[in-house]
Amino acid sequence: MNWDEYEEIADKLDRYAAVPDDVLTEIVTRDGLCFWAYDRTEIPELSGEDTPDRELAARMCAGCPVIDECLELELRSAGADTIGVWGALADSDRRAVHRIWQMRRANQAGGEQR
Repeated sequence: MNWDEYEEIADKLDRYAAVPDDVLTEIVTRDGLCFWAYDRTEIPELSGEDTPDRELAARMCAGCPVIDECLELELRSAGADTIGVWGALADSDRRAVHRIWQMRRANQAGGEQR
């Protein structure tokens, strides 16, 4: 993935900026595919290599109806310390998105205070 793709992902998440954490948590835990379709003990581990981890994340989250909500929630709760698969992204990609997401949120907050 590249910077433009990370920016596009962060841009998509702007629509969730005002959604409270508890609402996102309820949506993700209720509708998230990984919460009801997988046995948690059978979820494969990430390898630490970008390409295989991206492919695994895409496969695990394929068809999930709340990918964006899941990613938003993980960026808020774990931020740069994110691990595992959330929002159809491997942790290395989420860390890159987090940097952009964080800048966007800071700019949005700054614009509201003016």
